[in-house]
Amino acid sequence: MEITDVRIRKINDEGKMKAVASVTFDDEFVVHDIKIIDGQNGLFVAMPSRKMGEGDFRDIAHPLVSEMRNRIKDAIFQAYDKILAEEDDASAN
Repeated sequence: MEITDVRIRKINDEGKMKAVASVTFDDEFVVHDIKIIDGQNGLFVAMPSRKMGEGDFRDIAHPLVSEMRNRIKDAIFQAYDKILAEEDDASAN
């Protein structure tokens, strides 16, 4: 399964959530609402989740193996870094 597209929506808020990503696989399947969050140890990716009961969250969609999780994370961070670089270039001009 190949990642064929990553789209980033940057959140302009000053909160912990920095962006939301949509990842397309094999030009046939897309997962929306993957969050980029600024945590205590830096940025991390949170899979789409639903609130269950008393404050617990459960992933709706997630990779089953760490290799795929890393591929998704790396593709999202690469696209996020590109967006940040483009914003820096635009503000410098």
